[in-house]
Parts: sequence; structure tokens; C-alpha cells
Amino acid sequence: QVQLIESGGGLVQAGDSLRLSCVVNGRTILTLTMGWFRQSPGKEQIFVAAFGKRITHAASVHGRFTISRDLSKNTVSLQMDRLKPDDTGVYFCAGADDSHISDDTSKNDYIFWGQGTQVTVAS
Repeated sequence: QVQLIESGGGLVQAGDSLRLSCVVNGRTILTLTMGWFRQSPGKEQIFVAAFGKRITHAASVHGRFTISRDLSKNTVSLQMDRLKPDDTGVYFCAGADDSHISDDTSKNDYIFWGQGTQVTVAS
């Protein structure tokens, strides 16, 4: 059974930084595309970043957020700098099988999901 466990969320002020982590148990991330998605109140879940066959970030976070992975810890992280109130939401870590994924920005391609971690950015 594959488990994704997020950590690192919290309440910060605009301009601050946070680092989210996602530990994957039950499967090596070497064969997974790992992604981060955000669910904001009253809005649809949106793509934030992915690390797989390529490394990509949503335009809204490009230059401020950085996704990375540590194979030795089977962990993917999201470094979030210069946070804005619009970045507020629940951040979900997700995994997709590299042999089946077609769109690394689509939540529908991801089959493993964490429970989410809340990030709140105060103005």
C-alpha cells in the first residue's frame, strides 16, 4: 500500500517562506511523477508543481516555488518563497505512475494522494 504523508504547512505572513515535504511509503519515487496541487476555499484544485520526466511549475508560482526530490529519503519537497495571500489553501502531494501519466499538470493522472497540509498566508 502506497502512502503519501505531507508536512510543513502553517500560518505565515505575506513575504515569508515555507517548505512542504511529502514522504512516500510503499513505493520508490524513482518510478513516480510527483506533484503538488492546491485546493483553495471555494475554488477548484489546481496544479502547482511536478517532478517527473520534467520539472515544471505553474505560472502563478514560477520563480517563487521550487519542487525537489530526495531519493535517499523517498521524499519530494516544495520550497515556497515570497508567499502571497493567494497561495493560501490545502496543499496535496500526489503521485502518478511514470508509465501511465500523460499530463503531469492534470490531477486526473495522479493515483496516489496525501491527506493535505494547510498553508495560510496572512496579508
